[in-house]
Amino acid sequence: MDICIVGAGYVGLTTAVLLAELGHNVHCIDKDIDKIEKLNQGICPIHEPELEDLIKKNTKNGRLIFSDDREACMLHSPTILIAVGTPPKPNGDSDLTAFKKVFQHISQKISTHKTIIIKSTVPPGTNEWAHNYLIEKGVDQNLFDVVSNPEFLREGSAIYDSFHPDKIVIGSRSAKARKRVKELYAQLSAPVIETTLAGAEMMKYASNAFLATKISFINEFARVCDKYHVDVTDVASSLGIDPRIGPHFLQSGLGYGGSCFPKDLDALCYAARKKRISTQLLKAVKQVNSEQVDYYIRKLEKKLRGLEGKRISVWGLSFKPNTDDIRDSQSIKLCEKLIKSGCSVFAFDPEAHAENLFIHQTNDMYDALSGSDALIVATDWALFKSPDWERVRNELKGRIVLDGRNFLDPEEVKHAGLTYLGVGRA
Repeated sequence: MDICIVGAGYVGLTTAVLLAELGHNVHCIDKDIDKIEKLNQGICPIHEPELEDLIKKNTKNGRLIFSDDREACMLHSPTILIAVGTPPKPNGDSDLTAFKKVFQHISQKISTHKTIIIKSTVPPGTNEWAHNYLIEKGVDQNLFDVVSNPEFLREGSAIYDSFHPDKIVIGSRSAKARKRVKELYAQLSAPVIETTLAGAEMMKYASNAFLATKISFINEFARVCDKYHVDVTDVASSLGIDPRIGPHFLQSGLGYGGSCFPKDLDALCYAARKKRISTQLLKAVKQVNSEQVDYYIRKLEKKLRGLEGKRISVWGLSFKPNTDDIRDSQSIKLCEKLIKSGCSVFAFDPEAHAENLFIHQTNDMYDALSGSDALIVATDWALFKSPDWERVRNELKGRIVLDGRNFLDPEEVKHAGLTYLGVGRA
C-alpha cells in the first residue's frame, strides 16, 4: 500500500519503519525541515534500539521517504496515518492543536477516498469529532473513513513490540475500513480487536492506566515492606507467579515517568471529570507516584544526616533505560529536589542529556563519582547493574549506594565495602 504518515516523532518513525519492512511504500512528513534532512541521511533524532538501522535500510531501498511536502503526500496516498503529538495542557486535557490542523488541511484537499488512521493518543470522542468535522466542512462522507488504531509500544523496545504486538486494535464505523487496516498488518501474528472509534481510544487509556496502577501499587507496598523489614522483590515474585496478576510492571523504584503514563492518566481523569465521573483510584495512582521520589530522598537524608552541602552522584537521567527521553523523568525530578535541598548533583547517562543547568553532567560514569557523598542509581541501564564496585568505592568520598530501581545485587555492593540503601529491601 501507499501510505502517508503525518508526524516524524517517536510513534511516526517507529510505525514508518514497521510498515516499510512489511513491504509498503511509506512517505513520512513533518514540518521540521532540519529533522527531515537528517532522516533522509539516515540520522535518527531519537535513541531507540534498531530504529536508525531500519531507517537507513528502508530509505536506501526506496520504501521509506521523508518529506516536508504535506500537500503532495496527502493528495497521492490513499491511506493517511496521523501520528502527531498530543501534549498535555496545564489542566490535564490533551492539546489537540496539531491534530486538528491536520484535519483542517485534509478537509481542504481531499478529492479521492482516504482511509485516515489515527495513531496519536487522543481523548475519548476525538475520532468521532474528526469524522463529524470533515462532514461539517463539506467533505462527502463517501470520500473518507476514520480509523482509530492506537499504538501499544514501550520506549526502549518499540521495534520489538512493533513486530511482535500482543494485539492490534482497530476501531471504525466502517467494516470495510477495518478490513483495509487489517490487511495493512496482515504479516503480523497477533489477535485483532475490532471495535468502535471510542472503544479503541478507551482501550489505549485503559492499558496505560492499569500499568501505572500496578507500578504505584508495588511502590506503595514497598514502603510497607520497608518498615517491616521484608524484601519487596520476593513479594513481587510471588505476585508475578499468580496468572491473574502476571510478573510485568511489578518492579518497585522511583516511579513511572515518560511521555505516556503521566499525560494519559491526566487526560483520562480530565475526560472523566467532563462527564462528572470521579476517578478516585487514578488520583491515588498519581499521588503515590508523585510522593515516591520524596520517600527516597528522605531515606538518603536520614542516612547522610542532612543534605545541605552534600555532593551526590546520579547514574541515569532518562525515565527508563534504552531511550534518551527525559520527559517527566523521575530521575530529573530527583536531581531537582536534591539541588533545592542544597546538594550539588553530578550525573551520567549514556544517552540522555539534562536540560537543567544546575545538573553537572559528565561523559563518563566513574567521573561522576569523584568526591561524592553518595551514589544514586536512578535509571536501570544494563551497564549500571554490575559496574566495577571497587572503583566506585575508591572514587566516592562516602560509602552509600541508593538503589532507585531495586535492580542492584545488594551483596555485590556490600562486598565492595559500600552501604546498600533501598526501599523494601530487607
